[in-house]
Amino acid sequence: METKKVFKYFTIFEHEKEEDYLREMHRSGWKFVRVTGLGIYHFEACPPEDVIYRLDYNPEGLNHKEEYVQMFHDCGWEYIQEFFGYSYFKKAADETEGDEEIFCDNESKIQMLDRVRRNRLRPLCVLFGCTFLLVFVIGLCNNQFLAPAFLIPMISVYAIILIKFGLQYLKYR
Repeated sequence: METKKVFKYFTIFEHEKEEDYLREMHRSGWKFVRVTGLGIYHFEACPPEDVIYRLDYNPEGLNHKEEYVQMFHDCGWEYIQEFFGYSYFKKAADETEGDEEIFCDNESKIQMLDRVRRNRLRPLCVLFGCTFLLVFVIGLCNNQFLAPAFLIPMISVYAIILIKFGLQYLKYR
């Protein structure tokens, strides 16, 4: 069977873009098998078909994986894999009603975003704070203010991440 690997990077807030990408690949005749490393997507050749992919971020649910996967299976979703807390599911488009979601309402989507914020965004805040403090202390010890060279790009990236998260969060409010 023909296979291919593709490097593709999605941020923690781009799960919908990732779902769309996997769907388009399947429509092109490449079935998603797994993702490894930092964005290495593995595909197998298949007949082109419209398949909907959905991701859920729920590390706590994976502590009870059998019940968690069964809940989705009961709704017709096939479990593919777990990767860094995200669970990947798929379902043939002809078995769905329109662009079917795995979440029944916006509150469920917001709960998923809250899990992402707690488990992914908070550590990023801690890392940012520690780096800021380190650069500040090094600058004080050397009688130099190094902050502009190091912190302005960091603050910019961090601000972009927060804005993206906020926009996605507001989308479901």
